[in-house]
Amino acid sequence: MLFPTHLLVGALLGRLSRLTIPGVVVGAAIPDVVDKPLAIVGAVDLYHSAGHSILLVAVFVPIALYSTAGLAVTVGWGSHLTLDALHVVLNGRPSDLLSLAWPVATPPDPLAIPPGSFVTYYVGSLSFFLEAGLWLLVGIVVFVTWLSNSLFICN
Repeated sequence: MLFPTHLLVGALLGRLSRLTIPGVVVGAAIPDVVDKPLAIVGAVDLYHSAGHSILLVAVFVPIALYSTAGLAVTVGWGSHLTLDALHVVLNGRPSDLLSLAWPVATPPDPLAIPPGSFVTYYVGSLSFFLEAGLWLLVGIVVFVTWLSNSLFICN
């Protein structure tokens, strides 16, 4: 999934769960904020590495148990990994799920393309249409909410 969609889903989860929206959004950003720069500078070979590793559950569970803010960050991080897992499965690359076990396991044939090239690859994929549908649905809800509030204020 694209970075803005992770932030959108984080905000929606924060709103629906009554966790702090900024906390969930920050948690949803963490995997890409950690991994993309590491790959760009050549510190790791994959764009899904340390921040996307399920092994970080050992870090995030204690954080979640410590406070509500920690729980919000953990929920956001988990949502990011869940969406990325859905993305690789929908796009026919289930072996890329092995990146969730980084550094213990890595995909046998990772899609190791930089973020800019990824966008070109992504447009037209099944998860692209799922993502576009999500944004369209949120846009419609926001518009209808705005319209109903405008009509209510005018009456």
